Amino acid sequence: MFAFAVNDPSAARLARAWLWLGIVALAGSGLLAILLALSRTPGIQDLLRGGDFFRATLIVHVDLSVLVWFLAFACVLWSAGGNGRQIWLGWLACVLCTAGVGFLALSPFLPDAHPLLNNYIPVLDQPQFILGLLICGAGFTLAMVRALFTVPLVPAAPLSTALWLAALTGLFAVATTLATWLLMPAGLDRQPYFETLFWAGGHVLQFEHALLAALAWCALAEECGGLPCLPPRRWSLLFAVAALPVLAAPYLLANAAPGTPAYVVSFARLMEMGHPLLLPLLVLALVALWRNRGVASPARSALAASLLLFIVGGVLAYLIRGANVVIPAHYHGAIVGVTLAFMGLAYVLLPRLGFRPVEGRMARLQPYVYAGGQLLHVLGLAWSGGYGVQRKVAGAEQMLVSLPQKIGMGMMGLGGLIAVIGGVMFVVVCLRAMLSARQR
Repeated sequence: MFAFAVNDPSAARLARAWLWLGIVALAGSGLLAILLALSRTPGIQDLLRGGDFFRATLIVHVDLSVLVWFLAFACVLWSAGGNGRQIWLGWLACVLCTAGVGFLALSPFLPDAHPLLNNYIPVLDQPQFILGLLICGAGFTLAMVRALFTVPLVPAAPLSTALWLAALTGLFAVATTLATWLLMPAGLDRQPYFETLFWAGGHVLQFEHALLAALAWCALAEECGGLPCLPPRRWSLLFAVAALPVLAAPYLLANAAPGTPAYVVSFARLMEMGHPLLLPLLVLALVALWRNRGVASPARSALAASLLLFIVGGVLAYLIRGANVVIPAHYHGAIVGVTLAFMGLAYVLLPRLGFRPVEGRMARLQPYVYAGGQLLHVLGLAWSGGYGVQRKVAGAEQMLVSLPQKIGMGMMGLGGLIAVIGGVMFVVVCLRAMLSARQR
C-alpha cells in the first residue's frame, strides 16, 4: 500500500534532481550546525564571535534544514509517486529552487545581512536573501500545483491519497501566507513584519510535514515487514482526518487580524489541538515497529529513531513555560523526528530511483547516532530551559551563571556535535549509493 513504484523514467529523473538538492541543503545545514553548537558550548563559546554571527548562521541553518530539505524531499515523494505529465513544470520548479538556494547560501557573506530571528522562516533583511526566498517559494509552489495533477487521488490507494493531501496542505500554507500579507497592518517594523507574515502559514505548513512524516513511517514499517491490517480506504481516512485541521485556517484569518494577540493564539491553538489527530497513525507505526523488532535494517533503525524523537518533541510542547530554550527543545525533537523519517525513506527510495541499494553497518547505525546526538541536544536544552536559559542567544548573552545551566548547555553542545556526525554519515551513505550506480 505504501511502496513507491517509480515506473516512469522522466519522473525518476526529476525525483533524483530534487533528492540532490535536498541532500546538498542538508549537508550545508550540517556544516553550519557545527558552528551553532560550538557558539553555545561553555568553554568554547568565548573563542567565537557571538551576536550577529550566531544569528546569521542560525537563520541559514534553519532555512536549509527545515524549509529547503523538508520541501525538497516532499518534491522527491511527489515526483516519485506521480506520473510524468507536465514534467516541464517540475523541472522549472526544481531549477527555480536551486537558484533560490544559491542566493540563500551566499547572502550571509554579502553586505548588510541583518538577521531577524522570527519564527518558522527566519530571514536576513537583505535584498539577495529575500530574492532567494521568493524564488524558492515560487518553485516549491509550482511543485505542489503539479503534484495535484500528477498524483492521483484514489481512496483505495493510501500512498497517493497521503501525497495528494500533503500537496494540498502545502498550498493551503502558501495561500495563508499570501492572505496574511494582504491583510497585514501598515507601518510594522521589520522584525514584527516577518514574524506576522510567516506565523499563520508556518503553522499550516507543519501539517504538511507531519502528513509526510506519517507516510514515511508507514512506508518504513511496510519495508520492515508489514503494518497492522486495515483496509486501504481506512488508511486513507486516517490521513484525511490528520489533514482536516488546515481547513480552519481561512476561518481563523477572517476572525483575527494579523498581528493581534488573537491571531497569534488562534494559530498556536490550531497546531496544539490539530496535531493530536495524527496519533492513530503514530500508534499504528509503533505497533508495526514492535511487531518487526527482530528486523535489523536501515529502515527499521530510522523508524525507531524517528518515532522516539517525534514523541519527545511532542511531549516537550506541553512543558513550555515562557521564552526559554524549552521551545527549541520541543521543535528540535519534532523536526528531527521528521528528518529521520525522511532519511530512512531516502534509503528505501534510492534503488527505486536507479541508485545502488543502501546496505551495511554504517547505514543501520546512522539513524541511532543522529537520533542519540539530537536526543542529548534536546534534553540539554530542556534541562537548561528549566533553569531559565533564554532562546536565540549565544556566547556571553546566555548568562550561564549556575552549574545546572552550564551542565545543560554542555549536554546541548555535545549532543549537537554527535548529531552532526550522524548527519555526515547520512550524506556519506547517500553519496556512495548515488555516485556509484548507473541511473535510469
